[in-house]
Amino acid sequence: MTETHLKTKEKAVLAGLCAASMDARERSGDDTLDELESLLLTAGGEPVGRVLQNRRAPDPRTFIGDGKAKEMKNLIEAEGASLAVFDNELSPSQTRALSDELGVRVIDRSTLILDIFAERASTRVGRLQVELAQYKYLLPRLSGMWGHLTSQTGVSAPIGTRGPGETQLETDRRHIRRRIARLEDEIGGIMRNLATERRRREKNEIPVIALVGYTNAGKSTLFNRLTGAETHAGDRLFDTLDTTTRRASLPGLMGSARSTAALVTDTVGFIRKLPHHLIDAFRATLDELRYADLVLHVVDASNPARLEHARVTDELISELGAGKTPRIEVFNKCDLQGADARPLGENAVSVSAATGEGIGELLRLAGRLLETARRASPDKLQKQEM
Repeated sequence: MTETHLKTKEKAVLAGLCAASMDARERSGDDTLDELESLLLTAGGEPVGRVLQNRRAPDPRTFIGDGKAKEMKNLIEAEGASLAVFDNELSPSQTRALSDELGVRVIDRSTLILDIFAERASTRVGRLQVELAQYKYLLPRLSGMWGHLTSQTGVSAPIGTRGPGETQLETDRRHIRRRIARLEDEIGGIMRNLATERRRREKNEIPVIALVGYTNAGKSTLFNRLTGAETHAGDRLFDTLDTTTRRASLPGLMGSARSTAALVTDTVGFIRKLPHHLIDAFRATLDELRYADLVLHVVDASNPARLEHARVTDELISELGAGKTPRIEVFNKCDLQGADARPLGENAVSVSAATGEGIGELLRLAGRLLETARRASPDKLQKQEM
């Protein structure tokens, strides 16, 4: 896998389709195009225009229709763009047809997300998982995708091409399938090692608290606040890819007068239209969520789309097998302007991970829920005092 930073920003025009025949969650709108723009900026690109098409159904050849494709081509030429990024997932034939029609490289949202992951993954398991997801996504898209890549852009390692290189992708499919099998074997070995560590934690009776939430909800800042760690917490999408676990001291947990040890795990952020093959590839790290004793679902209270972000996260929590795990809804960034949402229900709190506001209430609620879980399953969750 290669990780090359852009020397110059690649100009791109964004496009989305809202079709009545599509699932409502797959349709594009101004909000999803705003998010796509943020993804492009995260990847190092420069958005210079956007096109949003409304029609009954996707066009089989050009997806957005011939007329809209011509309009998009004119915009690309006027802005000097070298890339077209679609908010919806394209078929291999649509990608090729659009590339021919527009005269530039064409990628979709999934490719862009995978590209960001390829650049951000820093640990061995993270890099393996990203590479596996990329190969699985690119395997059916080999034909015609990788010709003349560098001739169409003035930058090295253009957006959407980080990861498996051109030479590798032009080898026969059997070779790539063998590479996928080897990656799955390596990741499987890592998962077995993680399972051994998990059993050791259970034997030592230390509870595990997992932080989950939409990307850029402030999970890493909250993780640092709870554990005293100094992991990087930047204001950008997918700032955390590799799962990090640190020991935390939870004061008065289980009604004890002394502090109690717990392990807090920070996980990768979720996003709308997250590629399923990426979720599958990241099982080695996301599996920690399934075995947590308590989940902290972190929501950016200042984001106007917070309810949609919470829905996406809730669905993925259930998909990953943690739907029945005790959970606290943590409305973060309550100190920011626009954070007018206040949590409802007994298992919800409002906090500011940046200032520390509400953290005491969060810890007390976490203690009560862990105590309830311990009473319900004393053999699984007997806690060990520090």
